[in-house]
Amino acid sequence: MRISDVLHNKGGRDQGGRVVTVTPQTTVQELLTTLAEHGIGAAVVSADGQAIAGIVSERDIVRALAGRGAAVLTEPVSAIATARVFTVGPDADVADVEKLMTEHRFRHVPVVAGDALTGIVSIGDVVKKRITELEVEKSALTGYITGERAG
Repeated sequence: MRISDVLHNKGGRDQGGRVVTVTPQTTVQELLTTLAEHGIGAAVVSADGQAIAGIVSERDIVRALAGRGAAVLTEPVSAIATARVFTVGPDADVADVEKLMTEHRFRHVPVVAGDALTGIVSIGDVVKKRITELEVEKSALTGYITGERAG
């Protein structure tokens, strides 16, 4: 299964092909508003909506608040964003992406085709797709064992 399958099955206005981005100058307070408005846990930092300058998550905000206090809310997201961003292509295997996320302990991966930011997947998206895949497999095996055909 490919990451493009995960993106295709994501629902919602701001999921799948449309990625919520913030500029490097966006304040952390504005970022919090954006995350809450869209019901997401991370945003890609990008000056133009295509080139990735970083990624910033709820976890980054919490760590910055714990380390520097409430003053961090007026700082630009570039001050707290992760600059080294792992990306994957739409043809990446879901199991490989799952492994990448687990090994590097991050929860969101931007999807890039060529030089264009085309989507973002979360660990929740990946796990949901794997559960669906396992349920289909279980149903097929149960049908095979009992002699029933899946319809």
